[in-house]
Amino acid sequence: MIESAAGDPAPRVLVVDDEKVIREILADFLSLEGFWVRTAEDGVAALSEMQRQPYDLVISDLKMPKMGGLELLEQINRVTPNVLTVIMTGFGTVETAIDAMKRGAYDYVLKPFKIEEVIHIIQRGLEKQRLSAENLRLREALSLYKVSEAIAASLSLEDVVVTITDAAIQDLNADVASVYFVDPEAGFFERGRATHPDWRHDIPGDHPGVVLDPSAFMNHFRDEQTLLVHGARIAAFFAHLHESLVPVSMTAVPLRVRGRPIGFLAVFSFTRSKRFDEGQRKLLSMIGSRAAAAIENARLYEDLKATFNQTIQGLARAIDKMDRYTSGHSDRVAYYATLLAKRLSCPPDTVEIIRQAALMHDIGKIGCVMNLNKPGKLSQEEYEIFKKHPGFGREILEPIKFLHPLVPGVHLHHERWDGRGYPLGLKGLDIPFIARIISVADTYDAMTSDRSYRKALPHEVAAGEIERCSGTQFDPDCAHTFLPGVEEDREERRAKGEHVPE
Repeated sequence: MIESAAGDPAPRVLVVDDEKVIREILADFLSLEGFWVRTAEDGVAALSEMQRQPYDLVISDLKMPKMGGLELLEQINRVTPNVLTVIMTGFGTVETAIDAMKRGAYDYVLKPFKIEEVIHIIQRGLEKQRLSAENLRLREALSLYKVSEAIAASLSLEDVVVTITDAAIQDLNADVASVYFVDPEAGFFERGRATHPDWRHDIPGDHPGVVLDPSAFMNHFRDEQTLLVHGARIAAFFAHLHESLVPVSMTAVPLRVRGRPIGFLAVFSFTRSKRFDEGQRKLLSMIGSRAAAAIENARLYEDLKATFNQTIQGLARAIDKMDRYTSGHSDRVAYYATLLAKRLSCPPDTVEIIRQAALMHDIGKIGCVMNLNKPGKLSQEEYEIFKKHPGFGREILEPIKFLHPLVPGVHLHHERWDGRGYPLGLKGLDIPFIARIISVADTYDAMTSDRSYRKALPHEVAAGEIERCSGTQFDPDCAHTFLPGVEEDREERRAKGEHVPE
């Protein structure tokens, strides 16, 4: 391989002309200038040569037998759009040469030409190509930095998968990007997919005749770090491949954590003019290496959240088991509190905290050893013990760090808007928002549920009480938002055929 003075591979130039003398003259002079040169006698021979090895620039005559310069230009733009093309023409066909530039040619040379002029045009074109490639690498580096930042900032598995598939589509100009995970029990499954905005066809997974073979990918990754294939070789990585949907090019990288494979990231091009190259493969590899650790962290975080939710559910069940009349109360209060939080346009994270706090709101009753659901009203002494359950709830939760966000809702859900509640006697907006929501949900469910000392009240009566106590017991915004929300919810449940108490 010829190298430049700096040690880099020499630029590869293909000279295409049906006149042997011109081919040889250009080849000799360009070789003396340090270029790596091959020749072809027409467009057909040129395309055949370009299939054997890559070229940086093609300098082609305009008029040739079999395939002329314009048709060759179209084929080059379709198959290898990154190759620069210079058209050679006589004075009588300058307009055609200019038309060729409009179709994507870099420049044109008039015959008879001066060799210095040809060399200057080629050098200028290759310098432009070098600067474009450098600019592309800088954009890729910036994109990779942004992807890395976005991945590192998220503990959501869904967000991580969306980020890496979107980045693969954008940075590699792919048609489809897919992430597959390995499940020790269920095997392989697709966790996420993105498609190019211009892609309008069925894609792997959607088309019954297009099914990936994940095991083929993982078998490849046992020996190789990455995968880059084109044309017929791609079929080996599909269990089924419909003849109308055959990828033109594909590159994929494994996702590994501490050497253990957890899946792979694959991108596909179904567009003839888009073939992935070595630089794009390397970029995908870098995206994959950064994504793997983030995916593992997100999966661990999801497991932690699942354990957290199971803990809360277990504690809520413990509360409800204290008395048969409170069975299901925690779940229903969580349901109504979630409904109200969503109606108040709370962000998803806040809605989830409110739901969890509502599940736990009566945890302090574990500290009230007597049966407080006895028939009839509580004595004053019993009522004073009952009023301690919010404080007991706080004491139970505070030693558990990951339950701290729930404490305000558990501790203060019996505060009143007018300041006459307990345990602190807070008033108005001094009461935490989460506690104001749970207060409405708790009271509504208490009124519409059977208790040891009375039967459930009808919905209309309970709704009237919520309305009447708006501005005294309840935050007016919460009360006025809750009532139409619960009415709409009841109608939706009726429409589904669910039993809705009157």
